[in-house]
Amino acid sequence: MHIVELSRLQFAITALYHFIFVPLTLGLSVLLGIMETVYVMTDKPIWRDLTKFWGMLFGINFAMGVATGITMEFQFGTNWAYYSQYVGDVFGAPLAIEGLMAFFLEATFIGQFFFAWDRLSKVQHLVATWALAIGSNLSALWILIANGWMQHPVGARFNPATMRMEVTNFMAVLFNPVAQVKFVHTVSAGYVTGSIFVLAISAFYLLRGRHRDFAVRSMTVAASFGLASALCVVVLGDESGYTAGQNQKMKIAAIEAMWHTEPAPASFTVFGIPDVAKRTTYDAIEIPWMLGLIATRSINKKVPGIHALVADAHARILDGLIAYKALNTLKRNPQDAAARKLLNAHVENLGYALLLKQIRPDIENATPAQILAAARSTIPNVPVLFWAFRVMVGLGFYFIALFTTAFWLSAKRRLTNHKWFLRAALYSLPLPWIAAELGWIVAEYGRQPWVIDGVLPTALGVSSTTAGNVLFSLIGFVIFYSSLLVVDLYLLTKYIRLGPEATAGTPSLAKAVAE
Repeated sequence: MHIVELSRLQFAITALYHFIFVPLTLGLSVLLGIMETVYVMTDKPIWRDLTKFWGMLFGINFAMGVATGITMEFQFGTNWAYYSQYVGDVFGAPLAIEGLMAFFLEATFIGQFFFAWDRLSKVQHLVATWALAIGSNLSALWILIANGWMQHPVGARFNPATMRMEVTNFMAVLFNPVAQVKFVHTVSAGYVTGSIFVLAISAFYLLRGRHRDFAVRSMTVAASFGLASALCVVVLGDESGYTAGQNQKMKIAAIEAMWHTEPAPASFTVFGIPDVAKRTTYDAIEIPWMLGLIATRSINKKVPGIHALVADAHARILDGLIAYKALNTLKRNPQDAAARKLLNAHVENLGYALLLKQIRPDIENATPAQILAAARSTIPNVPVLFWAFRVMVGLGFYFIALFTTAFWLSAKRRLTNHKWFLRAALYSLPLPWIAAELGWIVAEYGRQPWVIDGVLPTALGVSSTTAGNVLFSLIGFVIFYSSLLVVDLYLLTKYIRLGPEATAGTPSLAKAVAE
């Protein structure tokens, strides 16, 4: 495998491993705040027991998330050195703020959550719990601001003197519409994950006839919070479709396997069989108007198909070549005013010209066939995106049905009467992780061939190292992360089997863990 593919594979594996722990951290942190709020309001010890027990599982998951997350950031220097040099001025700021502001906030208050039950008043400890939840969400915010800029680079410009992207408007980076939508969509998915986790473990207890009061109360909270979160995921997913339709048209066309531009408003393909070789989709079942309404919020704007977008990329490559030639002139003579003016006029498409670097180093001499090949390289893997998106959406609607049923049974006080539902809840435990991972595949794989959309091709962002080095570290990461996953599952299983007795009635979780 080429170093580019190996570097992509390593980052993909480490990111997917890390995101096993992230959504549960986001979801459980807020659920802990809700449960402890009920405890403070009612003064019933069972709610304190609930908070402690789910808090112990949160702590195990949080520790594993930290261990897997830290190593990811080192890859920017080891495997993606040119990427870090080219856009570090923009990308580094949100990561630094995340570390200084959000992660330190989490680290401070997680200690108070675990070790200060007997040192703080009820209200003070509740404040610490909510601060922990806020810190967890702020971590996600700054990471997604950085990721959102990769999807939709705003508030920055290319500086030919330094050969880097530099920030021109940090507020534009901060309030990037893509980043904001990704944040609320991602944290809502995390809330769904936490809710299903609580729902499934509680169902396990009820099926075993254990901890009935504990499990019923946990399921009641999870059903209410999970239903609201699942509905938010669908609504915010629709908003994500709109922002992608405005800024990442090729991703939308690939998700739909839409090869040709349809008359407005475009239909949404519920089911079909994409054929990349023949560039068509067989047996398509469509919902009229739906894609047009999602992607354009109108009935008269067209959603461009893949062929039209390839033609657009072809034109932008030709325009970017003008900027590339002007940049080379400036390198030789930085005082050339005409070359600087020419570069400023065409710099927006410089990244498209760089797509030719995958084909030949002297891109100014590219042939028409090579330019066409570079334009076609902007098409991501259509079948992967097509099916990943539909499975993810299908799971989203299943979660709504599951939480609606749980909410109704909870309102009727009949959660313990229907074993079929308890089994469905238990067997649904892995599904939110599948949906979340598929969501990241759609978001990141759909951006290819760009590491910064329209600015820097992925193939140019890698470090000047050998494929052997990357392969060696990749194997090491797989072994290390798999070991952490085994430890995480072992600890979670151990304390789930012990049940709330592991923490109930003890003066603090610190003592419970020590014992």
